[in-house]
Amino acid sequence: MADFYQILGVSRDADADTLKRAYRKLARQYHPDVNKEPGAEDKFKEIGKAYEALADPETRARYDQFGEAGLGGAAGMPDMGDMGGFADLFETFFNGFGGQNPQGGRTQRRGPQQGDDLRYDLNVDFKDAIFGQQREIKIPHLETCEVCRGTGAKPGTGPKTCSTCGGSGQVRRATRTPFGNFTQVAECPSCNGAGQIIADPCVSCGGNGVKQVRKKLRINIPAGVDTGTKLRVSGEGNVGLKGGPPGDLYVFIKVKNDSKLKRDGVTIYSEIDVSYLQAILGDTVKVTTVDGNVNLKIPCGTQPNTTLSLENKGVPRLGNPVARGNHEVLVKVKLPTRVTDEERKLLEGLASQYSDKNINSSSGLFSKLFGKES
Repeated sequence: MADFYQILGVSRDADADTLKRAYRKLARQYHPDVNKEPGAEDKFKEIGKAYEALADPETRARYDQFGEAGLGGAAGMPDMGDMGGFADLFETFFNGFGGQNPQGGRTQRRGPQQGDDLRYDLNVDFKDAIFGQQREIKIPHLETCEVCRGTGAKPGTGPKTCSTCGGSGQVRRATRTPFGNFTQVAECPSCNGAGQIIADPCVSCGGNGVKQVRKKLRINIPAGVDTGTKLRVSGEGNVGLKGGPPGDLYVFIKVKNDSKLKRDGVTIYSEIDVSYLQAILGDTVKVTTVDGNVNLKIPCGTQPNTTLSLENKGVPRLGNPVARGNHEVLVKVKLPTRVTDEERKLLEGLASQYSDKNINSSSGLFSKLFGKES
């Protein structure tokens, strides 16, 4: 049978402090969270079993006289559950490997708590996003129960102090470990950490003190918002608990697309088709903008895919609606696929004027004007 003193690497007359130092050193070396070598976990349990037997004077005396048989199965590495979280205590003692609370329990705030923030996704029309608007929305959120006024108790009654924890919301349990006695603090199972028991809960809210209701809100959407813009409405989230402040409402904007207009930041883009005669001779045409139809001048000799700007007809800058971007118009020149006899004669007459300038046919004229032959 294994020698517990040999396992810990100490002499048989080692005092309690020597045993503890030896155990701590070996436990740290072979702890499964630190040592991943095969057999480390078994070694760790063996070390714990030896120290558990020798740390207590009575079991050590029986072991010294009769060996392991004198322990009668009383000694041995305790089960992790029986030790009240020995692994957690070990990890905490050695600066933690699992990030557990040093007390071995979970704490809970019992004072005023701020309410949760809420999110609401709002679809906005293209034009409304540019110039802003007011929208009425309905949001489901938690409000203080009007019947019990947030106490959770039936009117005429009130919460009572929890007899299990005495109103502290926590219970303590002493646990003996190889490192000494530890006190674990845990949430009271009777009141779930509240410190109070509601014997007669409010019928309206079921004892929660809050109810979910749908509330109407009027939201101001500023000019210039775009998809992804987040608007904060202070105090319109869930109500706070125990007198805590309410959370906030965050409205996330998604702008709908427009069939004719495109947007990139504060700039708006669109296209317009003009005839080859309009491109050659120039013209003034109507262009659809967010401000309605406006006149756009097509200069003489405008080339295909030319971009013309309408200044200050774009999107207002968010937070500064006076400053606006531009509206960029891409000019598409439509070339005829067929011409009438009359049109051909006119074009040939025009082409004859260029017969001494590298153009001596109507097809050459089309090539110069439009970059291809007709």
